Amino acid sequence: MVYYYRVLTLTAALILTYVATSLFFDYVASDDLDALDVLRVALLAITSFGIAWGATLAFAGLFARDPKAPPPGPLSRPRRTAVLVPIYNEDPVGTFSRVAAMSDSLVATGRHDDFHFMILSDTRDDAIAAEEETWFQRLVQETGAEGRMFYRRRAVNHGRKAGNVADFVRRSGGAYDFLLILDADSLVEGEIMVEMARRMDAEPTVGLIQTLPKVINAKTWFGRSMQFASWFFAPSFSRGLAAVQGTAGTFWGHNAIVRTEAFAATCGLPKLSGKPPFGGDILSHDYVEAALLSSGGWKLRLYTDLEGSYEEAPDDLIAYAKRDRRWCQGNLQHLRLLGAPKLRLWSRFFLVQGIMAYLASPLWLAFLVSSLIAPFFVSGPVYFPEQGMLFPRFPHVDTAKALMLLVTVFGLLILPRLLILVRASGSARHHGFSGAAAVVWSTLVEVIWSSVMAPIMLLYQSRSVFQIVTGSDGGWPVSDREEGISLAESWAGSWWISAAGILALSVAGVFTPDLLPWLLPVGIPMVLAPLIIYGSSTRGSGLLAARLGLFGTPTEIAPPKLVLDRRAVLARWTGQPQSGPDKDAVGVARGVPASAPRTLPH
Repeated sequence: MVYYYRVLTLTAALILTYVATSLFFDYVASDDLDALDVLRVALLAITSFGIAWGATLAFAGLFARDPKAPPPGPLSRPRRTAVLVPIYNEDPVGTFSRVAAMSDSLVATGRHDDFHFMILSDTRDDAIAAEEETWFQRLVQETGAEGRMFYRRRAVNHGRKAGNVADFVRRSGGAYDFLLILDADSLVEGEIMVEMARRMDAEPTVGLIQTLPKVINAKTWFGRSMQFASWFFAPSFSRGLAAVQGTAGTFWGHNAIVRTEAFAATCGLPKLSGKPPFGGDILSHDYVEAALLSSGGWKLRLYTDLEGSYEEAPDDLIAYAKRDRRWCQGNLQHLRLLGAPKLRLWSRFFLVQGIMAYLASPLWLAFLVSSLIAPFFVSGPVYFPEQGMLFPRFPHVDTAKALMLLVTVFGLLILPRLLILVRASGSARHHGFSGAAAVVWSTLVEVIWSSVMAPIMLLYQSRSVFQIVTGSDGGWPVSDREEGISLAESWAGSWWISAAGILALSVAGVFTPDLLPWLLPVGIPMVLAPLIIYGSSTRGSGLLAARLGLFGTPTEIAPPKLVLDRRAVLARWTGQPQSGPDKDAVGVARGVPASAPRTLPH
């Protein structure tokens, strides 16, 4: 069945790519074909395949079932799981309140003694580290988790997060059968942790089980739109991905459980030769670890039916772009790994997907720029190409084919979302999103909003690729989990996008006015980028979306106990009242007596 889905999706993606490329080729070939036209055709072919591949995965997800889980049953023997929480200059209150809620959720299952929480700190700021130690003590005292929670701070953070996890495996991994790897903003139901361990135990050949994390606690328009997409659209795309990947699945670096034996035997990461950005520590380690597990003969599962796996996401585009810059550098490092020995063909294809996810943006930009300048290289029309002609031959411009191309490309972007909407409307799924009308309204607005954001993100990613290619190392910036940004911050982070938009529209208006209407959907969002980013990053924008009935999700309508418990802990620790369903107070409380942290067992 896996090979059936692979052949079907790849074939469909290639056919759709061929259709789009053929339409564009016929359009540019309506007059004399030159080298620039050939370049544009090649750029469109490469970039349209990425869009077509994403669309076919969504189509597959509409018809594929959730991967079949092992039948219910007891564990073959007692299993111990280490829940790893790597942190790097994070807010201790925000992070440890999540751990407290997850610990209580595990206690409710009666299986809490099988799970030990490991706070693995790579914090470089001594002041934050002192707060970590202080709040860790309060965490242990309030949860009664003595002997089930441990804290360790590394003196030197070799290998970043991957090195932090690997260090734990070398020092203490032998005491645990499984490792449940989280991020600082992860939140997972206790029942799901137990079920992940049960499924891992039931299939001895499985090395990794990945869940589908859903975004929660978004407060702004930008964040709420991402949150809605993760709940409403992502499951279909992920089901399609699971169907295509089979047991050669994926790893997203968090909210996943791995078999300690498998991880220790296969996932030792090399330090790439040379200097960053292409050398040094592998930043996007999760893709590589998935490939190494697969090449080592272990199965990887993506289970889309495991509800209760959550994460948080940036609430503004500036913070999102900073995180995306690190992912971009990490994915481009994979160019050096494509020829690595023993990797399976699908793993190499998966690495290529990750690389092209970022190279697509500068390629699209190159396509737009080449289309903008193409008229400058076209000679004037020749109305009498043959000697002795009595009547002129007017140049043929096939506008219909240009429109068909536009419809094809946008259709590949929009149609999957609309089909997901149609399917949800025909089932009971829309009830969790405040009903069918709210889902329709949210989907249409999200489609428009994504179209507005697309050119802005295209330039951010293009800049990231340019910086990396020219040798600029973005490093591992601290995750920005603060709420909102100022207009000044938005301007400082996006003025150059506005300038690029003004330049592009000006050039088109003066030299190629026929192209101006086609460029407006791209150029206007670029010109207004600082205002769009700022306006979508305020708490007021999120409240406006809620009042308009937009982007509602099941956790807002009926918050799970785990989410409510976490808010209660956070409210108690910060001395602030509990927030509403779509809000989450974040901050660092002071004044808790400090004491020495516990250390990890050896």
